[in-house]
Amino acid sequence: MIQHSEDKKASHKGEVGRGIYNPDVLNCIANLSNDEVFTPPELANKVLDLLPQELFSNPNTTFLDPFTKSGVFLREIVKRLDRGLESQIPDRQERIDHILHKQVFGIAITELTSLLARRSVYCSKHANGKFSISKFDTESGNIIYKNIKHTWENGKCKFCGASQSVYDRGSEAEQYAYMFIHTNNPNIFFPNMKFDVIVGNPPYQLSRASENTTTNSAYSSSIYHLFIEQACKLNPKYICMITPSRWMTKSAQGIPDDWVDKMIHCNHFIEIHDFVDAKECFNGIEIKGGVNYFMLSPQYTGKSKYYLSDGCNITNRYDYLDSFNTGILVRDNQALDILKKIISIEGEYYKRENFSMLVSPRDFFTTHEKLGSNWRGYTQEQTKENTIKYYLNKNLIPCGYGWINSFDIPKGNEAINVDKVYISKAYGAGESFPHQIIGVPFYGEPGSVCSQTYIVIGYNPKERILSKQECINIISYIKTRLFRYLVLIMKKTQNAPRDVYQFVPLQDFSHPWTDEMLYKKYGLTQEEIAFIESMIRPME
Repeated sequence: MIQHSEDKKASHKGEVGRGIYNPDVLNCIANLSNDEVFTPPELANKVLDLLPQELFSNPNTTFLDPFTKSGVFLREIVKRLDRGLESQIPDRQERIDHILHKQVFGIAITELTSLLARRSVYCSKHANGKFSISKFDTESGNIIYKNIKHTWENGKCKFCGASQSVYDRGSEAEQYAYMFIHTNNPNIFFPNMKFDVIVGNPPYQLSRASENTTTNSAYSSSIYHLFIEQACKLNPKYICMITPSRWMTKSAQGIPDDWVDKMIHCNHFIEIHDFVDAKECFNGIEIKGGVNYFMLSPQYTGKSKYYLSDGCNITNRYDYLDSFNTGILVRDNQALDILKKIISIEGEYYKRENFSMLVSPRDFFTTHEKLGSNWRGYTQEQTKENTIKYYLNKNLIPCGYGWINSFDIPKGNEAINVDKVYISKAYGAGESFPHQIIGVPFYGEPGSVCSQTYIVIGYNPKERILSKQECINIISYIKTRLFRYLVLIMKKTQNAPRDVYQFVPLQDFSHPWTDEMLYKKYGLTQEEIAFIESMIRPME
């Protein structure tokens, strides 16, 4: 029989006494993977705590985990139903049979996880095996898996966007074509079922790298939004999931902005618990931008309970997600107060006309063929032919620049001979706290360009030509803590494209700026100043 949580006090902390240590195996497994992230039992139960608990006392409530890995959500749901239905179905075996056959369903993401999930829920990797706590006619029971293939169109899967060159592996290898999102009709898996609750922790990303490239988040495309979208099609009463928080600020690789807009403004979220540091949820696993778990209902429209943990404090509010009408979820309550003060000084136009107007698009001078990461068409010394200073990654050349021919510059030529500022387009992987947020800016003299390592500030001479002194004054502004705090509100990954600067107001750059001047201009309190300076470290 399955084990009640109260039947045995030894849980994830183990049993102390007589030299016995009995950890929860699913808690151990949760620490093994940084690909598809496994869920610790404690976290699964916090997610389940969001739901109306009377659901677990209703013999007709149905649950689906459509991307089960360890089976932890299903196992914890079974435990709750076992307790909640005890008075209605007193016989334990009858009760377990009813729960496992009529209420709890799963779709595994791989063959291995299907066996693991069945072992967690049925106590047997085969639902019809001799050790299964409830007998089924099939090996799968209600936890199904099928090794399906991607549907290729123009070199990509039309359902998940996976690269054919990476994932067309033949039948002998795992395809990572997750069943739930590789169909236009998610009802096909359990065709006679109407689910009340869809819950789980979906896979977060797929690699876009070639098989010869080291896979990391920079070469991966997010897919967790596809699982949310598919779950919504089933129109359950509640959807509870754990996802990265990057989508809240439109900084998630591969997630369309219009999808984020839809989610931010749908007002279907009932409750969100957001964590700046993912290690609060997943021990030893780093997820840029943090993670969150939420409960939404397609039938609900209204304000959300929103909780934010920064590792030290938990703040909360009850409001619409885009209460500031910025197109993103501003996670920090204090940030909202500071932004309101800036708007009171700058006016509503600040939302349309801000520092991002001075910032170039990514890869402003570069293409894949020229000035990219692997391009080596520069000399270390200036020559008669190579007269344009070329700033590139210091890992490639110690001084940080070489010299190139003007004919090698594929685009952005209008900005070659103007004064400008360069700043790293990516910064912050593994960054310590307090944050620096962005790299150190530096002056870009006329007759210079940069590689894709940098973005350009003051890039558009058709709009405005900056003087050298204005560039120097812009650098003083970028170095202020307030500037970088306003970037922090938007920047949730190591990438810092143009959009992360949209909360930074434009200033009069005829003179340099200091934090003291900015604090005074916007009327910030000592408490707000102390908070900003606790978040952002000085930049020399």
